[in-house]
Amino acid sequence: MVKKRVELINGDITSLDVDAIVNAANNSLLGGGGVDGAIHNAAGPDLLTECESLNGCQTGQSKITSGYRLKAKHIVHTVGPIWYGGYRDEPELLASCYQTSLAIAKEKKIKTIAFPGISTGIYGFPKELAALIAVNETKRFLNKNNYPEKVIFVTFSNESYETYRKLLDS
Repeated sequence: MVKKRVELINGDITSLDVDAIVNAANNSLLGGGGVDGAIHNAAGPDLLTECESLNGCQTGQSKITSGYRLKAKHIVHTVGPIWYGGYRDEPELLASCYQTSLAIAKEKKIKTIAFPGISTGIYGFPKELAALIAVNETKRFLNKNNYPEKVIFVTFSNESYETYRKLLDS
């Protein structure tokens, strides 16, 4: 039953005690603003050192590192697309972020993974469409796989929380 394997919380993703959190990263993986900056700051300088060895990441793809100072054991870095109106494969690239992040979780037998709203900050992806893609791709993956055992969507605003809640309840 997929519904029991998906959770929604409004809060700070960097404080969660889970196996992995997902970082809405940029192509360099070397930190930035928003969620990316908060994760790098909370994890400490060793995260930057490990990320420097990864040689970046393509949009729509994901890579994994240790969690360092975070409660989370791992960080899955995924690079979401910048929104250009939907004409540059942005929905497909965002779907790929969820697919590749969840595939890493399956491969590493990660039981619990938490996702922020990927591409919905400075990258400008419409929040409702991003949430729909997140929920659909996650449900599709969980229907076919035993890992991860639980996916947590983490929102940072009441508006985003309500958007996800309505999608998860339907």
